Amino acid sequence: MSVTDDAFLGGQLNILQPRQGYRAGLDAVMLAAAVEARGAPFRVLDAGAGVGTAGLCVAWRCPEARVVLVEREPELVRLAEENVARNGLGDRVSVVEADVSNVTARELARCGLSEASFDQVIANPPYHIEGAGTAAGNDLKAAAHAMPEAELDSWWRFLARMAKPSGRALMIHKASALPDMIEAANRRFGGLVAMPLFSRAGEPAHRVLLGGIKGSRAEFRLDAGFVVHEQDGDFTPGARDVLRLGRALRVAYGTTREADAAS
Repeated sequence: MSVTDDAFLGGQLNILQPRQGYRAGLDAVMLAAAVEARGAPFRVLDAGAGVGTAGLCVAWRCPEARVVLVEREPELVRLAEENVARNGLGDRVSVVEADVSNVTARELARCGLSEASFDQVIANPPYHIEGAGTAAGNDLKAAAHAMPEAELDSWWRFLARMAKPSGRALMIHKASALPDMIEAANRRFGGLVAMPLFSRAGEPAHRVLLGGIKGSRAEFRLDAGFVVHEQDGDFTPGARDVLRLGRALRVAYGTTREADAAS
């Protein structure tokens, strides 16, 4: 496989990824930035991790995090393993080959994973529906960009399986998928908060982060959102802090009292 060596977080991470296949970028970094640092050891699962960009960004920003990357494509698993090693994060990041939409408890156990054991679970799933539009030109890219219409629900089901009680889930997706995301997440998580990501101020949101707390009874909230670019195309100061300095992107979950009610 032909690969490129790409810098993330201002060159703090160097990621190998397919030259022609699915390529991680801004979405993965934004997802990682929304993971809440705890100040004490905590476990994070990156579902459908690809070459590991989001999970590795979490590990770099949060030295107290222990991260598991779960990916089904063997070629991407191998690249993820290499990315973990070449960035010196092998003591805190591991890679598991499994299909998040179709994995049994026995298979998870064989991989050394147990359900309801992660403090935070994150996902950056395929954005397109199979059969809608033109398929990507190679199998690996097609699998990374498209999934069956009903599979979004299975991703949230997997996140709920793996999150601890009161654990937090985060997913980034195209903004038009927000109704389907809320429907799927609301069956398993409460205190849902949607953070729209705007390419420029005054334009419709192009991406959305949806977070929730397992077992919470708090109401849905719509965040004011985050603007990525200035009108001239440069990154906003906030976006530069997130993308180049690894700063956190604060997601306003339910209040402490509401979160405690989920325990």
